[in-house]
Amino acid sequence: MDQYRLEANKLPTLKQRLALRVLHAFGWQMKFRPLPGPRGIAVVYPHTSNWDFLIGVFGKWALDLPFRWLAKHTLFKIPLLGRWFYYLGGSPVDRSAPQGLIQAQADAMLKEDWYWVGITPEGTRGYKPCWKSGFYQLALAAKVPLVLVYIDYPNKTLGLTEHIWLTGDEEQDMAAIRAGFAGHLGKHPELMAPIVLRQR
Repeated sequence: MDQYRLEANKLPTLKQRLALRVLHAFGWQMKFRPLPGPRGIAVVYPHTSNWDFLIGVFGKWALDLPFRWLAKHTLFKIPLLGRWFYYLGGSPVDRSAPQGLIQAQADAMLKEDWYWVGITPEGTRGYKPCWKSGFYQLALAAKVPLVLVYIDYPNKTLGLTEHIWLTGDEEQDMAAIRAGFAGHLGKHPELMAPIVLRQR
């Protein structure tokens, strides 16, 4: 048996067991390796379907860890839905005003005893020729590790097992990230962005 595979009967709370059993009911399994520290960035890839969000929510509940996630600020202005996003750990980001955003987010992370934030570097479910570099800049600024979160539809697996500490050598770091995500495909593989950073 895979040492990282979560088993519902081994989870400590009813909420966790129920969340994992919902994933199991739809044929999904979850793999998790304890996080490499109290702060970091969960890099979620691929993101090609609206179903990714629901799978991620049930995975978050199964782990019962207060992961936060960033999304465009306009989503949080939608009546009722915006409040639900806050409840799920969402944090609004105004993408039209990026000045100082990376350092402000890094400072916010370092002020907390525990702060893991999920980021989808593709930035959209549609095809893009590269990744946005915000997650990379943030990890370097805050000096925190990455956990690679894959949503693998062919194998119906949600995985959080690969940990990476960035070196600042972009080519080397991105090669490690590509290796960590190798073989994991989204619901719509043709929409998966190549794992290369957008040039600033």
